[in-house]
Amino acid sequence: MRCLRAEGVEYVFGIPGEENIRFVDALSGSGIRYILVRHEQAASFMAEIYGRLTGRAGVCSATLGPGAINLLLGTADAMTNSAPMVALAAQGSLRRTHKESHQVIDLVSMFAPVTQWAARVECPDAVPEMTRKAFKIAQSERPGAVFLAVPEDIEAERPAEHLAPLQIDTVHADAPSLTQVARAVEVLTTARRPVVLAGHGAARARASDALVRFAERLNVPVATTFHGKGVFPDDHPNALGAVGFMRHDYSNFGFDTADVVICVGYEIQEFDPAKINPDGDKRIVHVHRFPSEVDVHYPVAVGIEGDLSQALDALASALPEGFAYDSESSVKIRTLLDDELAYGRDNDAFPLVPQRVVSDVRTALDRHDIVLADTGAGKMWMSRLYPTYEPDTCLVSNGLSTMGFALPGAIAAKLARPDRRVLAMMGDGSFLMNSQELETAVREHIPLVVLVLVDEEYGLITWKMELELGRHSHTRFTNPDLVAYAESFGAHGYRVESADRLLPVLRRALDDEGVSVIACPVDYTENLRLTDRLGSLSGPF
Repeated sequence: MRCLRAEGVEYVFGIPGEENIRFVDALSGSGIRYILVRHEQAASFMAEIYGRLTGRAGVCSATLGPGAINLLLGTADAMTNSAPMVALAAQGSLRRTHKESHQVIDLVSMFAPVTQWAARVECPDAVPEMTRKAFKIAQSERPGAVFLAVPEDIEAERPAEHLAPLQIDTVHADAPSLTQVARAVEVLTTARRPVVLAGHGAARARASDALVRFAERLNVPVATTFHGKGVFPDDHPNALGAVGFMRHDYSNFGFDTADVVICVGYEIQEFDPAKINPDGDKRIVHVHRFPSEVDVHYPVAVGIEGDLSQALDALASALPEGFAYDSESSVKIRTLLDDELAYGRDNDAFPLVPQRVVSDVRTALDRHDIVLADTGAGKMWMSRLYPTYEPDTCLVSNGLSTMGFALPGAIAAKLARPDRRVLAMMGDGSFLMNSQELETAVREHIPLVVLVLVDEEYGLITWKMELELGRHSHTRFTNPDLVAYAESFGAHGYRVESADRLLPVLRRALDDEGVSVIACPVDYTENLRLTDRLGSLSGPF
């Protein structure tokens, strides 16, 4: 516990078990707040979102066997979303892990493929070193998940001598190589139509200001990945919007005629580069803290490794005085996106069209408030349409794209950013996956709002099946009375019964100090209309 305090840990999310009672007991009076959850999967999502928003590893805890296995999804999600996280689990005693034994499975081998480091504590004396190593690895660039298993007999032992937490050494990013900057300048001075793609790494690096300076200096359009939304403000005249939709969207047209793509903090698992460089003929300038993944559609002409803000400023400064590009595509593309939002804002159909939902959510939230868009059709509409102005204010799972993270994630987001209002936007399919965490939020007095988009269907799968098969099956289900369900947990429940009621209900719920659930019927027939419309578009603009 002293090691966790030394690492700056504020919260541990989890469920206790018989094999880690001493760990849970030690939390009492430690200054670390234990958030008791209703499912270990939710604990792992909470740790992930806390780590993503703070840059410090979120911590989740579970017992051995089934408890540890339930941490696996959020751990994998954190790893693929590059969020720092430390997962702790109990394990059977060392005297029985070598053989078939009750609740004992090889947890280290199970977690190894979805973590940067997975290990078992073999003796009490190793705790300071292993804890420091876990946080150092999790919080490195590229951040990710780490797993430690603590056998029950080791937890009960005392170290041979007095131990203390190890000193924390913080590694700062290097300045970029001037040689690489000069090589990138050669590429940019011969480019005719470059475009910037900013990913989540740019948000982690706090590179927003440098991105704006770079875009304005060169007059170059900037798109973001879904994961990087807000790192470049969508109300900037050079903003292209977000790329990552399953079909050729407006923003993709900004890449169609590009000859150079300047990728800043972009990671390939955020978004397949084949969708913006299908022929592999565009030159890539890769600006990040680490080398890129190898991909035939991501041919790196020059890689600049180091601090992203320093790299962008150095690159802009090294270009000839007055050098800039002539680009108008961003204005035309933003106009198309704005037209879609305007269509939604003025559409009074009921159930609501998704564009109306996005428009009302944007109106209800301030620029710095946080919305978590769970995986499904709603995520697609939010990611492509929702204007975002600050990094990490529109959160999605983009590496693993798991369902069910938004409600537990919203709890962690409110703990990490108590000065901001937090909204979890979920389909009814994803909501019922972790809806039990309403009790956690109510019990822990964590105010938040859950907007449930009700269509009684796994709508994204229906959309995909209709697109590719011309029909769909096995995607329909029924729901409980969601208002009564919310109220049974002690939360406020609201039912939207006309299009003009969503915005006032959102405002009322967001201003409340409690937990609220809003059931909002949505009409996803707009899905196929959108993909039909996008399929008939032609560029360049």
